[in-house]
Amino acid sequence: MHLYLHIPFCVRRCSYCDFSIAVRKRIPVREYIDAVLKEAGSLEQVDFETIYLGGGTPSLLPSDAIARLLHDLTSRIRNPQSAIRNRSNPQSEIRNDAEITLEANPEDVTPDHARAWRAAGINRVSLGAQSFDDTVLKWMHRSHDAARIGAAMHALRGAGIANISLDLIFALPEELHRDWERDLDMALALRPNHLSLYGLTVEPRTPLDRWISRGATHAPDEERYADEYLFAHRRLAADGFAFYEVSNASLPGFRSQHNSAYWSGKAYVGLGPAAHSFDGTTRRWNLRAWEAYRRAIAEGRSQVESEERLTDEQRELERVYLALRTDQGLPITASYRPLPPFAAQGWVEVRDGRLKCTPEGWLRLDSIVNEISHDRAAH
Repeated sequence: MHLYLHIPFCVRRCSYCDFSIAVRKRIPVREYIDAVLKEAGSLEQVDFETIYLGGGTPSLLPSDAIARLLHDLTSRIRNPQSAIRNRSNPQSEIRNDAEITLEANPEDVTPDHARAWRAAGINRVSLGAQSFDDTVLKWMHRSHDAARIGAAMHALRGAGIANISLDLIFALPEELHRDWERDLDMALALRPNHLSLYGLTVEPRTPLDRWISRGATHAPDEERYADEYLFAHRRLAADGFAFYEVSNASLPGFRSQHNSAYWSGKAYVGLGPAAHSFDGTTRRWNLRAWEAYRRAIAEGRSQVESEERLTDEQRELERVYLALRTDQGLPITASYRPLPPFAAQGWVEVRDGRLKCTPEGWLRLDSIVNEISHDRAAH
């Protein structure tokens, strides 16, 4: 089983962000923990293989709150008597081999915080770097400068957290003069184990959307997007990284176990506002806004906003899509022969009896999946 906790609080909204967040000067720590633990009360006893604290900005939670959250969640879901006996050890109810990830902003990482996170059970941190250019970071409405990224990496390693991922955003507007090659070089110089690279997209009602609508900046350029994406593949490969999913690359042995569970179609539980859960056939999601979620929990109402039960056709489409977005690819069966015409264009290749996207294919993933699904339906 895999557990996702959505912690929605942020000190400001980034220029490109349309996530479910709640901008707060004061983080309602007690209210949040009480609501999440109440939601978790109906879960069955289970050993979690992975726990992921995402957001929002989970690193805004006080360290003792993170420790309590992890301890109380796992003790309520597992054997309560065992939890009482072992309350002095917050990690006692978590599998020793469980991957426990905390998303963090560089400005929140201090040596004291890092040590407290490690004591609470955190053994992997996903650090929201985004860029090493201070002008770009300011444009993004980020709260850190480039120097904080290296300081955060040093603090995490000093606390014994060696599994560190960096997030970077590419395909920024040309007028920012962002040097993508320099950003990748600076990221790799810090020796992370994992990199997540996301192309800039324009979401409705974000600051970026408003800037573009009034001509203050330009929409992301598709050619720039492709060039920077393909360059990242070449640059990271030179340092021993392999892309194991469209947006994620790692050194050997450092793939994200939690996110890999999503891409392989495994069941997962989501707690908190906007969190999604999936049991293999039904997907459900919670109320998006923090206040709406909090009130529903406090009043004893369901926090679920909606759900959908996947049809056989939908499940098959998701299986194809998820398989092709990873380096594992899709098993070749009779229903996938002959291969679609885009195979000759270098977008896919057949290796080890599986159909796999090349980097050029990953840029066209939606088109590839649509064509495969259309061809199968026609046959």
